[in-house]
Amino acid sequence: MTTPITRRSLLLALAGAGLCAPALAQSDKPIRFILPNATGSGVDAITRAAQPALAKALGHPIVVDNQPGAGGIVGLQQLARSAPDGATLGVVSNNVVIFPSLFKTLPFDMPGDFTPIAVVGSTPMLLVVNPGKVPATNAKELIALLKSRSGELNFGSGGNGTILHLATETLLDETGTKARHIPYKGVGPMVTDLMGGQIDFGAVSLPSVQGHLKSGALRAIALFTPQRVAALPDVPTFAEQGFSKVVVEAWFAVVGPKGLPVAEARRVHDAVVAAFDDPATKEAMARQGNQIGVAPMDQAMPFFRSELAKYARLSKKIGLEAQ
Repeated sequence: MTTPITRRSLLLALAGAGLCAPALAQSDKPIRFILPNATGSGVDAITRAAQPALAKALGHPIVVDNQPGAGGIVGLQQLARSAPDGATLGVVSNNVVIFPSLFKTLPFDMPGDFTPIAVVGSTPMLLVVNPGKVPATNAKELIALLKSRSGELNFGSGGNGTILHLATETLLDETGTKARHIPYKGVGPMVTDLMGGQIDFGAVSLPSVQGHLKSGALRAIALFTPQRVAALPDVPTFAEQGFSKVVVEAWFAVVGPKGLPVAEARRVHDAVVAAFDDPATKEAMARQGNQIGVAPMDQAMPFFRSELAKYARLSKKIGLEAQ
């Protein structure tokens, strides 16, 4: 007796042979990208600029979900607890590899509870001041001011232990100067207070302040990058101004929850490569000053582990104590 071939039996046979597409690919379900960063941050600007091309490359609508609570831990915890089916992904920055040095306990293991998929590139960071409160126009003038008013000026960041915080702490440590740290719950509120004069200066990502630099609401002092960037050709680096050890790069990467199948991770990686090679995305990245170069997928996890060790050393050097 011959068993009739039904659609169900055919799909089961294909799945057993490894030929059936992931469940997500068979539906029109949107893919949610969790960002453990506030709206207006560099990672937010990058993700939203790439959103149309990512949606096209992945074949699904993209929903950007900003979750900056507890410095981003809330969003990362939700990503870690998500089903490893490709329906929930994340875009993260250096902050995620700093957390283990900042907190004695975390509701997840970094990077063990995640699947690093693609280290996409880096976004320029620079130090900016409120021009109405800080007369300095370059790094040497700012350092001289910090020394003459030791501990009086205050600087903001997107949160204690974030890459923006550590960038400024690196400057203070290398120059033997002091200033008060005012942590915020995100970059947006920090930049607003910086322009309003509630704080004096701070490290920021270029995309988050580009418009404010053009309007004159903020003044750029120096870039933390190794070289100048095309989007700000007239702004020198700290290294150019005599502070060769003040170099901090802010990278960003696409990750998924732990257990994401290799085939699905590869599909997402290939989509990320295609999205950031899209002409419209490339133009947006150039305007923001971002340096794009998607690393091979097999380099992502080793990179995360090496960065964990790097920031553990930096945190110890500047005396950042775990809470």
